Amino acid sequence: MRFLSLLLLSGFSISALAADPVPGNLEPLPRPPAFTPEPEPSGSDESEITIIKQTELTVEEYRSGGRLYMIKVIPKIGPPYYLVDDRGDGKFARQESLDSGLRPPRWIIHSF
Repeated sequence: MRFLSLLLLSGFSISALAADPVPGNLEPLPRPPAFTPEPEPSGSDESEITIIKQTELTVEEYRSGGRLYMIKVIPKIGPPYYLVDDRGDGKFARQESLDSGLRPPRWIIHSF
């Protein structure tokens, strides 16, 4: 049985070697286009931060494209907290920190 399978496999390998390895009608590939970096985004898409200082607290408003998406409130006494518009409907929810608690694995697979 082994001899028969060895004979069969060697017959396949000999037929593969007998075939013409490179067809005669091939043309060279065109040169790849030169790398052009992406254009910088326009100023309207950049985030804007507005800082409002009051006697008892400081408010930082974060806007993107003119839309308010986050407010950071820094009281004089106590830790800062955030008001975040998660859904984009204008309703802000309080968060004590921007840490969502999600911890993706950070395994090192290979280092150079």
